[in-house]
Amino acid sequence: MRLHPLHPAAWVLDHVRDAGFHVHDLLAFTRASTLIKASRPGHDPVVLKAGFGSNHVLAEMADDQRPAAYGFYWYAQMTAAERALTREDFRYERDTTTHAAGTPNVAGLIDHGDGDRFDWYTMPLAAGGNFRTFMTSPQGADHARGLTILADVATGLHSLHRLGIVHRDVYQENILIHDGAGMITDLGAARRGLAPRGPAGRSPEVHWPPEYATAYDKATPAADVFSLAVLIHRYLCADIPRLAATPTDLPAGLRPAVVAALATDPADRPGMAELRDALRVAAAQ
Repeated sequence: MRLHPLHPAAWVLDHVRDAGFHVHDLLAFTRASTLIKASRPGHDPVVLKAGFGSNHVLAEMADDQRPAAYGFYWYAQMTAAERALTREDFRYERDTTTHAAGTPNVAGLIDHGDGDRFDWYTMPLAAGGNFRTFMTSPQGADHARGLTILADVATGLHSLHRLGIVHRDVYQENILIHDGAGMITDLGAARRGLAPRGPAGRSPEVHWPPEYATAYDKATPAADVFSLAVLIHRYLCADIPRLAATPTDLPAGLRPAVVAALATDPADRPGMAELRDALRVAAAQ
C-alpha cells in the first residue's frame, strides 16, 4: 500500500516498513496513534498499533511542507509536552495489554517494539470485524448470535476486573469478532490498579456512565457494567436507554439485569458476572 507522500500517515507506514513489516492496509489514523494491517515475511497478517498519529507526524515535517499535509488546517495541534505525554500513555496501554495476556475474550499482545520516534505492538487480526456490523444490520428477530458475542465480551471484562483493570470505553467498535467469538480490545483508556488515572471529569458520551462527569479518574468495574448495558439496549432496542424509562423491547429474562446495570448509582449495579450469565441465558432461549 502506498499513500501520497504528503499524507501524514505515509511517514508512519515508512517507519513500520523499516522495522521489517509488509504493510497491507491502513486501518485507522488518529491524532495519537495509527492502526495498520501488517505482516512479517512468512507470518500471517496482524494488527499493528503504532503510538504515533497525525499530530506527531505534522510536528516532524519541515515548515514548508506542513501546510500542504492532509489535515493541517483542522487538526488541533499538540504541544511537545502533549506529544511526550501521549507516548507515556501508549506505553501504559501496551503494558496493560501485556498484563492482560492470556485473558479469555480479550485481544492480546503478540509482539512489541520501540523506535526513536514511537513505540508499537501487534495483536491478532479479527477477520469478523467489530460489533458495529450487528448494530447496523441486526440479524432479523434472532439476536442469539449477537447476545452470545456480548456474553463473550462480558466474560472478557469480568476477567479484566479480576486483574484490577477497568476498561472505561466499552462500545461497539471496541468489540472484535474472531472465529465467531467476541473479544474486547483497546485498553488505551483503561485504569489499572487503585491509582487514579486521567482527569476527574469527562464530557458525556452515549455509552459512558454518569459518574464519569465527576469521577472518571476513579472509575470502578461498575462503569463497564453500565456501558455494556447501554450497548445491549442499543443492540436490542435500536435506541439509547432513556433515564427513568423501563425498556420494553428487551427479552423478559434479560430485562431485570439490564435495568439494574443502568442504575445511576454504581453501587446499585450488578457485577459483570451477573450480566454475563443473563446474556448467556437470553442467547440460549
